[in-house]
Amino acid sequence: MTVMERAAFRRLVEEALVRIPDEFQAAMQNVGIVVEDWPDPALMEEITGDPEEVLYGLYTGTPLPDRGADYGNTTPDVITLYQGPLEADFPDPSDLRDEIEITLVHELAHYFGFGEDVLERYGYD
Repeated sequence: MTVMERAAFRRLVEEALVRIPDEFQAAMQNVGIVVEDWPDPALMEEITGDPEEVLYGLYTGTPLPDRGADYGNTTPDVITLYQGPLEADFPDPSDLRDEIEITLVHELAHYFGFGEDVLERYGYD
């Protein structure tokens, strides 16, 4: 169950997008950001091996470094943010705002093919 109305949560996501590093924003192409309530247990089992595992976000697509010359005419990559777990684990509005940004940047790192070292360089470790 989510507490915050979806529109208010989406505004927090939009605010987080504005705060992420400019070079991340400029390089984002053909990637959509969606908000869902909770991750599906079957998906969690497929990804983590544990249907009870809960993630804050998930990147689905082909990372930029893995795209060959034949990449094109595809559906957008997707970053899904899970409102329920984020709200449950970060009830303080300021903490929630920060964690949305951290989760978004972490999922964008998958999109860009960045490792943890790059996230640390930008202060998202």
